Amino acid sequence: MRTTYRMRAGRFLGVLAAGLIILGVAAVLWAFGLPGVAVSVFVTLGGLITLAGVWILIWPPKVAKVRDSGIEVRGVRTSWTDITEVGRVETTHGEAIVLRTKQPDHPILLPVSWLAAARVATLETTLRDKLNAAHGYTIWDGTAPEDNDRAE
Repeated sequence: MRTTYRMRAGRFLGVLAAGLIILGVAAVLWAFGLPGVAVSVFVTLGGLITLAGVWILIWPPKVAKVRDSGIEVRGVRTSWTDITEVGRVETTHGEAIVLRTKQPDHPILLPVSWLAAARVATLETTLRDKLNAAHGYTIWDGTAPEDNDRAE
C-alpha cells in the first residue's frame, strides 16, 4: 500500500496570479498599440506561467510517500526499521513533524505548513502505526497483562 501526501495547493496561488498579471500587461501593451512582437512575448510568457500555475494547483508537489517498506520524503527513501521516533518539533519555519533515525544527525523533517490541515493528523497517525508495526509495538489498551505474560 502506498499513500502520497502532497503540498497544499494554496501555497502556489501566486504562480497562477503572476501569469494572469503578465497576461494583463500584454493586454495593456496591446491597448496602447505597441508592436505585435512585444505583445506576443508577454502573451506567450503569461500563458506559460498561467498554465504552470494551473498545473501546480491541480497536481501539487509530493511531500511524502508512505509505503509498507518505508517512507520517501522529497526523494529520499528510509525504511521503517531505520526510524526510531515520530514527533513534533519547532523549527525556524514553524512546526514540523520529525522522524528521528538511527543516525542522530539525520532527522527527517516534514513542515506542517506544507500540508493541508486535515492531512497532518492523518499523516502522524499513519507514521506512528507504520513505525509501531515495523518495531513490533502494539498500542496499550489499558488492561493489565495476563499472569503468564512476564517481562523479559
